[in-house]
Amino acid sequence: MATNFSQSQGMLKCNHCPECLGFGCIGELPGLGGVFQNKNFQLNCQAWKDLQNLANQNNTISQIKNIQVLPSMVRCGPVTGAQENIGYNNEEDFYFPYLNNAAKNNIGICVGDGYPDHKLHYGVNAMKKIATQFPQKKAAFFLKPYPQEKLFQRIDLVLPHAEYIGIDIDSYNIVTMRNLVNLEQKTAEQLLQIKNKINVPFVIKGVFTQKDLELVQKVQPDVVYISNHGGRVETEIGSSANFLVKNAQLLKNYCKEIWIDGGIRSKLDIQTAIFYGASQVIMARPFIHATFNNTDYSSLFN
Repeated sequence: MATNFSQSQGMLKCNHCPECLGFGCIGELPGLGGVFQNKNFQLNCQAWKDLQNLANQNNTISQIKNIQVLPSMVRCGPVTGAQENIGYNNEEDFYFPYLNNAAKNNIGICVGDGYPDHKLHYGVNAMKKIATQFPQKKAAFFLKPYPQEKLFQRIDLVLPHAEYIGIDIDSYNIVTMRNLVNLEQKTAEQLLQIKNKINVPFVIKGVFTQKDLELVQKVQPDVVYISNHGGRVETEIGSSANFLVKNAQLLKNYCKEIWIDGGIRSKLDIQTAIFYGASQVIMARPFIHATFNNTDYSSLFN
């Protein structure tokens, strides 16, 4: 059941569970839920708790809790679809508050791509506005896997504001975009074309399968971003946390950094991800709630 926080702002598509673990929004997509009856959404959240329970058993929990968490280790996720998925009355109203809250707290910024094209423009415009207050602040832009010609046009648009540029390799499986746009399953050769075109670090986002691992080995991006889109794409069943634990050492042979999202809700979750090999963690749903409720991001990982 959505709750009306501000009639002019919209109605947040959320059931306000005591913990955001994927049980209250089953079947709510469009919305903040996921596919497969929220199966991967739930597994993402539970896996961090399982790893922490294991750490308690093998006496490594103190090592995890002693990891220093800096704002630079955290990023807000690349989110679009503020009307259909979050509940804003106006799509554009979401982007600046969401990204600026990250900028104010020294948290890294991710900007997403979406359909129609104005969603990407809203993200770019928000970064332009943020740059008037924080001139050095740039973002990691994650572009959908459009055909190459259209992708290169998007790269030209975002490059002046980009700290990183990444391709959302699995987003052709996003249910809410299916049949709306022409997205491709990118080959290694296509990704290398993009990597070689840009002068900022290149990210492959959505790494979650054996096939993705093979792609990483061929492309050798600067950053591998492990993700199943918070359980919102049709992919293999499993959690991003377990994928990290299983594959971090292999991935480090082919990239400089590993980023991860999926079910990260607390400082301890962040510390656990870093302990198992992540350089940065990305959070979306908690920051979406904070933005809608006009609360500060920093309290979420203190």
